[in-house]
Amino acid sequence: MEKRLTGKICVVTGGTRGIGEAIVRLFVSEGAKVYSTYNSGTTKANQMVEELGEAHLHFSQLNSSSSESILAFTDFINSETQRIDVLVNNAGITKDNLIMRMSENDWDDVITTNLKSVFMISKAFCRPMMSQRKGRIVNIGSIVGSTGNAGQSNYSASKAGLIGLTKSLAKEFASRNILVNCVSPGYVITDMTEKLTEEQRAVFSGNIPLKRGANPEEIAKVVLFLASEDSSYVTGQNIFVDGGLAM
Repeated sequence: MEKRLTGKICVVTGGTRGIGEAIVRLFVSEGAKVYSTYNSGTTKANQMVEELGEAHLHFSQLNSSSSESILAFTDFINSETQRIDVLVNNAGITKDNLIMRMSENDWDDVITTNLKSVFMISKAFCRPMMSQRKGRIVNIGSIVGSTGNAGQSNYSASKAGLIGLTKSLAKEFASRNILVNCVSPGYVITDMTEKLTEEQRAVFSGNIPLKRGANPEEIAKVVLFLASEDSSYVTGQNIFVDGGLAM
């Protein structure tokens, strides 16, 4: 069976854990050369490169809240490859609190990291895609960008903004055959959620029609669909991958 990303140059931000790691591994297995990023966790990045091979994976350190760091990273990739086929904006943070207790810095950090960085990275990488007259941009959102969530006003606002950005870019880039979509996961089983108690996990799962959380690989497979030729007539969409939670 032919690999779906053979020869493709893909950029995936936040690729050393959770959903990002699953996307990186799946893309490499499908034949892509992946340039990924991490903010902290050099050891994990080095382990993944050793496992998957330098010919298939390269990591750069990126601080998504820093304009200077983003510009240095995007300039490096554009000079290194001269071509970008797929961009996955996955890196993000949470700083949860009730709004009466949320600091202005916590608001700004989440909005900058989760939304402004996507604007800046997409702006930099749309140029080679426009020259190629082809490309894919996949933004990783969250169902709380549509449903909201108490204690996550900053995170929910950043992901809601990401949906609007996705749709706007899809309209801007459609004439150049650049497809832009958003994947919004629900409850995903990662190292972060594994820190919850059994009771807390049971509460989360109990609200999901499928009665379980998603594995990161289940999110990655939807991202692969949007990155591949299988989705050649899909753009401007926000796809829930949530086991029915947002119904």
